[in-house]
Amino acid sequence: MGLTKWAYSLAESMLAEPLPRRWAHSLGVANRARSLSPILGRDSELLVAAAVLHDVGYSPSIAVTGFHPLDGARFLRDQEGADERVVRLVAHHSCALLEAEERGLRHELETEFERERPELVDALIVADMTTTPDGEYTAPAARLSEIVQRYGPDTLVGRFIQRAAPEIYAAMERVESRMAAVAVGTQPM
Repeated sequence: MGLTKWAYSLAESMLAEPLPRRWAHSLGVANRARSLSPILGRDSELLVAAAVLHDVGYSPSIAVTGFHPLDGARFLRDQEGADERVVRLVAHHSCALLEAEERGLRHELETEFERERPELVDALIVADMTTTPDGEYTAPAARLSEIVQRYGPDTLVGRFIQRAAPEIYAAMERVESRMAAVAVGTQPM
């Protein structure tokens, strides 16, 4: 079975029934990741797999710490023997180190899981932060605002996402620049 087919099957089995909205979001993030394939080259399949799996740690059957990037990455590594690069992307998706810091889990996340290449990290940030909870495309500012409103500005997640906003916008700029360069033929794949 190919990497993306396996990833879709696993994510669906973990999210579709217990968390249908989270599953819809994951499908949207994977679609958005696929749209970035012109700048990903041979890593396109890897990013799509990580995108559809990025929120698997929310699954009630595997949530241990309550911090979904860490729970998801541990599950993928320990139970599924997943591709190491997919695991690293799931562990560090969307500025996870900042949220881990808020939760007192930064050391665990940092020491257990290396970071993946910055270009892939950026692409996953963009895919996640331009997808609504229902899987539709949105602008990063609207997505960040939605997260703050849903959780509250003074909650752990609200504080984290506000701290992460500058890096999210910077990732968006880097990805847009790379996509523009590919469109005019100046960016190698």
